[in-house]
Amino acid sequence: MGEEIRKVEAAGADVIHFDVMDGHFVPNLSIGIPVLESLRKITRLPLDAHLMIERPERYLEAFVKAGADSISVHAEVCADLPAIAAQMRKLGVRAAVAVNPETPLDRTLAAAGDFDMILVMSVHPGFGGQGFIPETLDKVRLLRADLDRRGLALDVEIDGGIKLDNIDRAVAAGANVFVSGSGIFGHPDYAATIAAMRARIAAA
Repeated sequence: MGEEIRKVEAAGADVIHFDVMDGHFVPNLSIGIPVLESLRKITRLPLDAHLMIERPERYLEAFVKAGADSISVHAEVCADLPAIAAQMRKLGVRAAVAVNPETPLDRTLAAAGDFDMILVMSVHPGFGGQGFIPETLDKVRLLRADLDRRGLALDVEIDGGIKLDNIDRAVAAGANVFVSGSGIFGHPDYAATIAAMRARIAAA
């Protein structure tokens, strides 16, 4: 994993997105705090921890101490979004809230002013390599329009199935942070793939 991160860093990636799954909120179980801590030692890139877990408030401090620069928690498991945003900001980390494809935006939009970023899932969380759900672009458009109307300069991140053939549509919908797993790691030349993605973003 360390070797792959060094490769994508050299290839021009801006951020390392770090998925955490607990086997409860999502069916699968994945890497956690000790791995993030080890990765912090080998890259200068920001580490964006995406917590697909229940009770994320219990683990925020540990993830920050391990080296996370930004943390995304899921609206589906957080009853009080402003409170968890305040907890993250107090810890000195960028605060983000994530929403699944089927989750309405109402609560997230109501709390948008408390966050630095909103993450729209364009696949169902918990499994890598899924196909992009095009209908989630409507959610991105609605989100960006609402933020612009209110003068809120939040980042809008999109995660799931983002590849060369759809990143321009995500840009046009209003996203400005793009998570790509197999869309980059599935190609032999990471630098060429990232450069091609940047060209599509610039042209969108």
